[in-house]
Amino acid sequence: MDLNQVSNGLDTIWVVLTAAMILLMEGGFALLEAGFVRQKNAVSIIMKVFVDIAFGALIFYFFGFALMYGLDHFGLIGMSGFMLHGNLNHLVTNISHDTYWLFQCAFVIAVISIVSGAVAERIHFRAYILYTIAMTGLIYPIAGHWVWSAGGWLSKLGMIDFAGSAVIHALGGFSALAAAIFIGPRIGKFNEDGSANIVPPSNLPLASVGAFILWFGWFGFNSGSTLSATNTSIGHIAVTTMLAAAAGGAACILFTMFRYQKADPPMVINGALAGLVGITAGCAFVSDNAAILIGAVCGIAMVFATEFLESRKIDDPVGAFPVHGISGSIGTLCVGLFAEKGFSGTYGQGYYGLFYGGGWKLLGIQALGLLTVCIWGFVLTWLFLKLIRLFTSVRVSRDEELIGLDVGIHGVPAYSQEHNFIELSQIKIDK
Repeated sequence: MDLNQVSNGLDTIWVVLTAAMILLMEGGFALLEAGFVRQKNAVSIIMKVFVDIAFGALIFYFFGFALMYGLDHFGLIGMSGFMLHGNLNHLVTNISHDTYWLFQCAFVIAVISIVSGAVAERIHFRAYILYTIAMTGLIYPIAGHWVWSAGGWLSKLGMIDFAGSAVIHALGGFSALAAAIFIGPRIGKFNEDGSANIVPPSNLPLASVGAFILWFGWFGFNSGSTLSATNTSIGHIAVTTMLAAAAGGAACILFTMFRYQKADPPMVINGALAGLVGITAGCAFVSDNAAILIGAVCGIAMVFATEFLESRKIDDPVGAFPVHGISGSIGTLCVGLFAEKGFSGTYGQGYYGLFYGGGWKLLGIQALGLLTVCIWGFVLTWLFLKLIRLFTSVRVSRDEELIGLDVGIHGVPAYSQEHNFIELSQIKIDK
């Protein structure tokens, strides 16, 4: 066995391991969202996560991966590699196509999970399955091709998005915004005068555990994107990831203490996640100090974005858009500001940030790519939901929403208590 075989074997182990870490993040999404929503909708959250994994993996295998990484056509779309067969020889990596697909599959599952939280407690299960097919099979793969495929038009321009602040988080966040606006707020969330009512989370400790699992999985998300176990930047990527998350959480603690006279637990949870989202694009290209600044800015911006949504009567139960859409946008643009020549020369076109003498070019490319991806996600989500509405209800009935999706849609409560047990067979719901 020569050194190349050893290196390829190590790379394969590394990529499979980090893919598993990313997949574990689905447990984090499940716990986070189940903790943020009301108890009567916890099962519906878990069922949507199973849809993300089961349908997302199959659709991405059948045709999503081919559209994303297949042989390029006009810089817009891939057209080979359906079911991992056909011409994929242009994928030059030290790992097999199967291994590469597994890692990318974990990413696509994360994208749809972002949208899940924004429509929690009111989207119909059938509609969610259909939208999952659209996101994992078309919306995300085509945007991903533009940025990450060697032939994609944004990739050729030199856009840098190391692990997906734009392709995954901004795309998912603006798709979530479109879905939340399209489906409308939960019953009782807003009053006639426009003021918002607080819908208390059912289990903040559970949500916190979900956030910690996501934080853990993010090391696989970012460091695993090297696709190599011997890449010397792994340590630096892990450090910037850690510092940005810590800065996002710390900034939210201090800022909410100042703004609300108390540290707001849901905001703090989302603040750490905002820091993680923000650093995802530039984790390999920026310094440790820049990572702290990016994380802190994302954490504070998330608070303002959450307040803005409420002022516009847009209901996002878990803060999907503030965390992913806003922080993903900030992180993508910050690459154009803070990318250092010594780091960015390792990847992409070797451009570097405005604050390090690189001029406006990279920032302009990042802004163009970000704008394109966000519009693509928002518009395509809106159009697909309108299309889905032709075939099935996108939103559950009023009675189903009031009684809770766990019983109304899935026929089982999350927690059965003998002293207030209700025979499910006796519940009649107007469809």
